Amino acid sequence: MTARAAYLAIDLGTARVKVGLVTPDGELLGLARSSQALDVDAATGRAEQDANAWWTGLQAATRAAVAAAGRAEIGAEIRAIAVAGHGPTATPVDAVGRPTGPAITWLDSRAGAERAQLEDSTGLRGWALGVLPAALHVERSGAAAPQTRWYLNSWEALALRLSGRPATTLVPGQPFPDERLIGAAGLDPTRIAPTVPVGSSLGGLTPTVAAELGLPAGIPVVAGLVDAFASFHGAGMVEPGDAIDVGGAAGGFGVYWDRPVSAAGGFTTPAPLPGLWSVGGAMAATGSALDWLAGVLGERASVDELIAAAARVTPGADGLVFLPYLAGERSPLWDPDARGVLAGLTLAHGRAEIARAVLEAAALAIRHVATPILAAGVTVDAMRVCGGPAHSAVWNRIKADTTGFEILVPRVLETTVVGAAIVAAVGVGDQPDVPTAIRAMTSIGERLQPDPRTREVYDAVYEAYAALWPSVAPVLRSAAREPALISVGSVAGT
Repeated sequence: MTARAAYLAIDLGTARVKVGLVTPDGELLGLARSSQALDVDAATGRAEQDANAWWTGLQAATRAAVAAAGRAEIGAEIRAIAVAGHGPTATPVDAVGRPTGPAITWLDSRAGAERAQLEDSTGLRGWALGVLPAALHVERSGAAAPQTRWYLNSWEALALRLSGRPATTLVPGQPFPDERLIGAAGLDPTRIAPTVPVGSSLGGLTPTVAAELGLPAGIPVVAGLVDAFASFHGAGMVEPGDAIDVGGAAGGFGVYWDRPVSAAGGFTTPAPLPGLWSVGGAMAATGSALDWLAGVLGERASVDELIAAAARVTPGADGLVFLPYLAGERSPLWDPDARGVLAGLTLAHGRAEIARAVLEAAALAIRHVATPILAAGVTVDAMRVCGGPAHSAVWNRIKADTTGFEILVPRVLETTVVGAAIVAAVGVGDQPDVPTAIRAMTSIGERLQPDPRTREVYDAVYEAYAALWPSVAPVLRSAAREPALISVGSVAGT
């Protein structure tokens, strides 16, 4: 029998790397994952990863995914490879893509001064600067290794190692400062790779790397993109009003619109589709908060057990409100010093109520980001859910009821993997354009309408959620300056 065509799609997340084999109609033939550590120091703002671990994980996951695809029916013939990754994550590498130092992840907050300087000198803001602030910080701190040739984003670093070609990838309409402005800020512009559009051909898989991954040499490698945008593709977003909860360890909300929108605490960037804008915000730890709780409880509870327990608690978590700021918070606070808070505890509360509050917090965080966006005139037709959290019917129901949005559950929940495959398919000409590929390779498996009976409860919980951090922040900031005041134990913080 002839092998089925498939695209090897790589999803380099903060907590793990996933590799999937995706067919031209969006079927997932094989999937494998490998976990990786994050080195965090809240006191200094450091949040780094060993990029060598990415490669080790990629090798193992690729071989496992290909083996799984080989066991599924008649295997797969790989047409192309594309990488989606977390970011902005500044990854210093040598000329062939081997790491020369730790990757400075998107969670790292040490480059605030460099970001402000680059914003002033380039006129760009936020994510439009990509890895430049972190790269400039590394250079100024004296931590740059002599053999560093490029500063790349996570997906760009893996693509270089796969293909041998360095590239800074841009979505349609994405601005990027020219060499003169980069140099004027004090960063050597020759260490920033030439820009190419997402979906560009970077060349074939090199023989050396092909042997390491157990793949044939010469498979086309296509320029990838940030994992959030890949997830947008894989979830089926193509029109204004299409929205998404990106799931994952961090969490985030985005909605497509036909023009830029200014909304407090959020951001507007060119969407990965021509003529559209992505309006939304990215959080820091809404997904990983449940893993954190399971870890705190140890052998007494798994994530699945916590979700099952939470399902037995009525909406509102019996008066508990949780702020999931376990790694600071991005949208809408943009406060790296924010801390988690569990408010309303009594002796009557147990792990079920706390688990319910953690699940509800992920939905409340989405509503917190979406509220000013909706007030600015954007409308949400429906919100897609994806990633690990979307496997939970309980969590999906909470998100529908808390946000008031219709929830769409994609048929394949590994939307970042599917999105990378969509980019690969277009990059090698198997699909004429990205919207056509999205329609051909994605579909919705389930729809959930919000339950109007819970609206009053969740409106009240949201008001408490939005008011809680402004109320407790001064107290916690004061306590942080006086370590003795918090040594006896606090329900707030990580």
